[in-house]
Amino acid sequence: MKKILIGVPAMDMCSSYFAQSLAMLDRVEDCAISFIIGSLVYDARNKICQAAIAGEFDYIFWLDSDMIFPSNTLEHMFTVCEEENIDILTGLAFRRRAPYTPCIFKELDRDENGKIQFEGFDDYPDNKVFEVAGCGAACMLMKTDVLFDIAGADGNIWFNPEEGAGEDTAFCMRARKHGYKIFCDSRVKLGHVGVVPITEDTFKGTRKVPK
Repeated sequence: MKKILIGVPAMDMCSSYFAQSLAMLDRVEDCAISFIIGSLVYDARNKICQAAIAGEFDYIFWLDSDMIFPSNTLEHMFTVCEEENIDILTGLAFRRRAPYTPCIFKELDRDENGKIQFEGFDDYPDNKVFEVAGCGAACMLMKTDVLFDIAGADGNIWFNPEEGAGEDTAFCMRARKHGYKIFCDSRVKLGHVGVVPITEDTFKGTRKVPK
């Protein structure tokens, strides 16, 4: 039986919608939860990685505390990783601010000047598994073995951010540098909980114009 650590990096609060999704999540194999609270998300992620190694977990299932997801999300993603021998798999999440683009990248690398180059997906294959250059870690299942290759000479810096790259995209670049491929399963459709101020412009922008 495989061991799966559900890793939740959070600040001081999490969405009640997330709590409901987590409570309803179907568990598979041998599951445990590591809920790390702190203002530095990358530090929380690194601590969850350390816990996964210490506990000899086979997988880490990353969930951000502002996401909502179907109850079969873990079961589905675990089955895909096992059957297709995938090391890193993300669901399909979207940014919570306009233009609400998907949190996956066709291109994610540094140019000759060291500047991060991003290219997102204006369109993406629907309801299938496809390779991406990088992704957010809001709902990501990964094999713990990946961590042993990515551990840096300066310590376990798996999710430390880099100039121009957040903690999750920096992790993706490190993983790809060591030969790992990253995939997205667009059948796993997620919700990103946000708070939008409602103003007169909001009202006017959504008001039906009389014919």
